[in-house]
Amino acid sequence: MLTEELQKEIYFPYSKIRDIQSDMISDVHNAIKSKRHIIMHAPTGIGKTIAVLAPALPLAVKNNLTIFFLTSRQTQHRIVVDTLRHIKQKFGIELECADIIGKKWMCLQNGVEAMPNGSFHEYCRALRNEDNCEFYANTLKETGAATVEAKLALEELKIASPCHVQEHIEKSKDKKLCPYELALLSSPKARVVVADYYYIFNNPIRNGFLMKMRKKIEQCIVVVDEAHNLPNRLRELLTHKMSSIAIEIAKKEAARFGFESVNLEFVEAALFELAKEIEEEDTVSRNSFVDLIEKYKKYDDVMAELIFSGENIRDKQKISYMLNIGKFLEAWLGPDKGFGRILSKTIDRKLKVSLVYRCLDPSIAAKEIIDNSYSTLLMSGTLMPTSMYRDLLGYSNAVEKEYKSPFPKKNRLNLIIPKTTTKFVERSHRQFGEIARVCGDIANSINGNAVIFFPSYDLMENIAEHLKCSKPVFKEKQALTKQEKENLLAVFKSHKDKGAVLLGTSTGSFGEGIDMPGVLKAVIIVGLPLNKPDVEAKLLIDYYDDKFGNGIEYGYVLPAITKCLQNAGRCIRSETDKGAIIFLDERYAWRNYYQCFPEDWEIEVSLDYIGVLSEFFGRK
Repeated sequence: MLTEELQKEIYFPYSKIRDIQSDMISDVHNAIKSKRHIIMHAPTGIGKTIAVLAPALPLAVKNNLTIFFLTSRQTQHRIVVDTLRHIKQKFGIELECADIIGKKWMCLQNGVEAMPNGSFHEYCRALRNEDNCEFYANTLKETGAATVEAKLALEELKIASPCHVQEHIEKSKDKKLCPYELALLSSPKARVVVADYYYIFNNPIRNGFLMKMRKKIEQCIVVVDEAHNLPNRLRELLTHKMSSIAIEIAKKEAARFGFESVNLEFVEAALFELAKEIEEEDTVSRNSFVDLIEKYKKYDDVMAELIFSGENIRDKQKISYMLNIGKFLEAWLGPDKGFGRILSKTIDRKLKVSLVYRCLDPSIAAKEIIDNSYSTLLMSGTLMPTSMYRDLLGYSNAVEKEYKSPFPKKNRLNLIIPKTTTKFVERSHRQFGEIARVCGDIANSINGNAVIFFPSYDLMENIAEHLKCSKPVFKEKQALTKQEKENLLAVFKSHKDKGAVLLGTSTGSFGEGIDMPGVLKAVIIVGLPLNKPDVEAKLLIDYYDDKFGNGIEYGYVLPAITKCLQNAGRCIRSETDKGAIIFLDERYAWRNYYQCFPEDWEIEVSLDYIGVLSEFFGRK
């Protein structure tokens, strides 16, 4: 609980501090004050954003620190900025904030949205170097100082601060300035910077960003929101891929721009030669690929010529597959420890081969931040067990906290129905029909909306064929645009009185990160969203087994349970919500999965699901 002294120190702008929230505020204050790291499992409803900012801000001011609030969702950006506005209004303090999203998404150049991130950054650099970007030229002088126009815009933004990134972009568009550079110019005075994980955990981006901010990582408090995503994001950050399809495109690119394709032919020949040694997918060594290329030409020369040619092409058309392949060859020479090298092939009319240099150890990317930042604060509603995230990210002395849900237990039913399974060896039309029947029974018996999550799109389609439901049924599609996602949700929400059913996937657009308070009465999680037991999964399990002694849990079971808990979290979003969370697979009742659920969930296991639901919702 908060002491009376601490309550006077913090910036809490609301009328009441909840009990669990007060514990979190106190823990955050103590961690930052002692320059320690803290990992917090904090369920929905605690008020995590203010529980971190209220104690962190006065300590940041006192010690001249910058708070980096990292989140991958723009909706959370808005929540942070709005919270800062409440603090400024309540306490009358000067509070500048820089709200920054991906540089590409802030860029006002036409057509950059379609560019891969790596290519965009190279393209942006080339435009700046050749003085071909009017927005950049209008914002910065050759010395790097702000222009008169930029200074005027900064003064206007300072008065309005904290500002959402969209307000920043609109201001820049009106004055033909670069939104990103304008944000950087405001960042040295910003007490809080809201940004994506990559601004801190990507080495080149972080170094450039902090240099422009005139800050060191030692002067930063790093807050990671939805931190259950961090290990995968860091692994992906250090992973590099190349395919025979990309080589084909690069060869056409080379011919179109007058570059000899011989180097690409060497890479392609080596890739296909390597593929002869495997059936579908297997690990390969670094030297096996390097040696095959060196049968034709020195590896370093091939790599250098591809990068040189690719940069030339990139400057002309914004993107270059030749450059991407050259960069992959460069990454391939990286270390073996903490990485896996995987070759896979498929035959669909013709042979397709892929080569991946896969990061297995996220602590490689996290180490510098953990070792050098003033304090890091990790939080999520599904950050459990906290010990797993401590191990995976490489913490040695972090404080670990698990807070209970603040919502009344009587408002949530947690039910396992051990009746069906999506286990691969038992998949059949009969099984799909039985799953559909149970889902239909539940959806039809509930007065209101329900979401059904499936492990994959294929399973969703197979089961949907058998689904008989008296309510409107909506289906998530792959690769929905932001607008399509918002439109689908809006239509689904409009049926909340009479009820509708939304079918989605555990890792899709609606599996996490959406709020529907007062809309959902039930979430049904069909099957277990386990990773495909492929070579990559085996490498991950073996690596974690060797490093921590629990590879199956860290590399296979717990990531699936985390996805389920994220799906479950869509149901109860406020203190007045009442809903049922249903886990439909017999495996959830098995000890190795059942023990992974939060201790305070009080899960019921029953085949009489209609009876249990009727009792919960107070119906005969």
